[in-house]
Amino acid sequence: MKSLVSLLCVMLALGLAACEPVDDGRPDTARDFPLPDRPVSGLGANEFSSEDARDSVGEARKVMDFAEIEPGMSVADIGAGEGYYTVRLADRVGEDGRVLAQDIDRDALDRLARRVERERLDNVSIKLGEIDDPKLPGDSFDRIFMVHMYHEISEPYAFLWRMWPTLREGGQVIVVDIDRPADQHGIDPLLLACEFTQVGFELVTFRDAPELAGYYAQFKRAAKRPEPEDIKPCRGTPVKADNAAQ
Repeated sequence: MKSLVSLLCVMLALGLAACEPVDDGRPDTARDFPLPDRPVSGLGANEFSSEDARDSVGEARKVMDFAEIEPGMSVADIGAGEGYYTVRLADRVGEDGRVLAQDIDRDALDRLARRVERERLDNVSIKLGEIDDPKLPGDSFDRIFMVHMYHEISEPYAFLWRMWPTLREGGQVIVVDIDRPADQHGIDPLLLACEFTQVGFELVTFRDAPELAGYYAQFKRAAKRPEPEDIKPCRGTPVKADNAAQ
């Protein structure tokens, strides 16, 4: 009898353990979406390079020229970090434009907020995002910038899917990154295009840009955003988007 009781206790314990939710670190809000079938870079430094070094090659100016940033536009800087692009976008869009600086690093945003206040950038606002949601207002942006940070997004399909409706009509997403493995702070541009395509974007412009320490890609919304259950993670060698332009 004692051995039977012991066996039942073991079975009960195993049953209870099986009923416990698996803690894999994913937020519940991401579970309807697939994980990327590739490594994800750990969070890097908030400053990709010194601002003087980046300005010496005209990085921000060239990217904003490629993106056709004009006064009065509303733009978002995702992964804003120390604000290299934020402050330069604020100057380019002018007092009639708006810049929303977003990051998931609260400390970085606190430092950026102090910089914004110190430089009196009245057209800049700050937003804390989540790993699976940029937390941007809908139908609000002419351009969204993701510079040297896409490879760090651990839930790219959920993140991009929720970013899709935040663009205005004709709005576009700008990605600057490096063509190297995703666990080495870069991403293959074909894989990038594949992941964007899966959630309802189309690649409209691609440029090799060594002066930007990588490449420049520009996406627009497709006619329809798929349902989360219809999104398939890009595997193997991704297919290059037919409408990629050099």
